[in-house]
Amino acid sequence: MNALILLVAWFLLFVFSAPLAMLALLIMPVVWLISLPLRLLGITVSALFALIRALLMLPARLLGAH
Repeated sequence: MNALILLVAWFLLFVFSAPLAMLALLIMPVVWLISLPLRLLGITVSALFALIRALLMLPARLLGAH
């Protein structure tokens, strides 16, 4: 669904300003490459918080609390 919305938005941009739409097509892969390490950092931080939560809840789980 997100791809469809992006495609429709690009077509609307192309109708209003073709050079700007072409520039957006050229810049999108660069933006994706820049955001990739940030996504990996977000996944790592999320996993770290899950690990800390699991370690903090371990005594309660061992004692049988739900």
